[in-house]
Amino acid sequence: MKITVVGTGYVGLVSGTCFAETGNNVTCVDIDVNKVNKLSKGEVTIYEPGLEKLFERNLKEGRLHFTTNLEEGIEGAQVIFLALPTPPGEDGSADLSYVLGVAEHLGKIMKDYKVIVDKSTVPVGTAEKVTAAIAKNAKVEFDVVSNPEFLREGVAVEDFMKPDRVVIGTSSERARKVMGDLYAPYVRQGNPVIYMDEKSAELTKYAANSFLATKISFMNEIAILCEKLGADVDMVRRGIGSDDRIGKRFLFPGIGYGGSCFPKDVQALVKSSEEVAYEFRILNAVMDVNEKQKLFLMPKINAYFNNDLKGKHFALWGLAFKPNTDDIREAPALYLIEELTKAGATVTVFDPEAMNNVRGVVGDKVTYAEHQYECLKNADALIIATEWSVFRTPDFDQIAATLKQKAIFDGRNLFEVPRMKELGFYYESVGRLAAK
Repeated sequence: MKITVVGTGYVGLVSGTCFAETGNNVTCVDIDVNKVNKLSKGEVTIYEPGLEKLFERNLKEGRLHFTTNLEEGIEGAQVIFLALPTPPGEDGSADLSYVLGVAEHLGKIMKDYKVIVDKSTVPVGTAEKVTAAIAKNAKVEFDVVSNPEFLREGVAVEDFMKPDRVVIGTSSERARKVMGDLYAPYVRQGNPVIYMDEKSAELTKYAANSFLATKISFMNEIAILCEKLGADVDMVRRGIGSDDRIGKRFLFPGIGYGGSCFPKDVQALVKSSEEVAYEFRILNAVMDVNEKQKLFLMPKINAYFNNDLKGKHFALWGLAFKPNTDDIREAPALYLIEELTKAGATVTVFDPEAMNNVRGVVGDKVTYAEHQYECLKNADALIIATEWSVFRTPDFDQIAATLKQKAIFDGRNLFEVPRMKELGFYYESVGRLAAK
């Protein structure tokens, strides 16, 4: 099948590459000339484990192409995926200008029947708006389908190639058959392709992410309560996670969620609710809890240093919002950097993948270390903001020898409290009693 993917961001590039991997001929379109040139030369523009190998293979074998010309890109395509940004506006609503702008242009240049697929996360009713935008100029038949993505950064290739489920929103039997044929290679093990109407498909994506964000925020509040009551959140997590009605995933407390999906999607669903005069009270609370949780470590740090951080120097491990990605959107580390520097402290940071992205946002407000242990030099304490695997079993002797004080503030609960006490560290984490 010949496929066009409009947009070469995270979703577009992963989707295009994975569609090519099953033998489809894929053309990816983007207005960014520099990015298209890099991709055409074989340079992957995002970090995602497993993507580079598939990208190189399909580019070499001629199944993956890149262009800035939309008309050229859709020539002969049966399916056109719209994987375009839908950034939040000032009021929290999703900005559909990119999606609708491309849709209107497609109406002018399509020469035969095509299935246009909303792959971007979009509010309920977007399929109708895309249909109207195309129809203003279209002289051929077309169908608009909602096909939300459920890719987790860090395991996106695996998620795409072996999805838990594929959700397809369409009222057209013709489009349903095309989409069923396209996704057949990805669900050979029997995972479901779930067909529904377009509005239900659009809401499904927002509902899924908002539920997971709620689960995370619930555990973060349980962690706060554990500290106040003298309980251990790890024990509570294991106790409730063994209940198959609840499940083990998304129960790990920390310093809040970030990234491109959860914050934006929760906010957009709240806004959609407001537009139909409904107050989504649970999600309003989720957003409030998450904002506060990003700075959960600050009172602990302030207390340890007697509320005087001026002149103190901190090592910060982890900048990405989660491990195995270079995505720093809404990353808790950025909020911690802001608070620490505002209080007069200095910070040296290390992250395996995200430092270049942070340079573009933070600039010289912090110092960048080439190695995780180099990051510790002259630091009064270590702060951990991302649970990269490389941080899980560090050389504690080297940490102790390099830090000015044996103090660690762990926002991801990487280490066992008894072990840290045995090693003589002052150790603060989330929802567990401190090792002193």
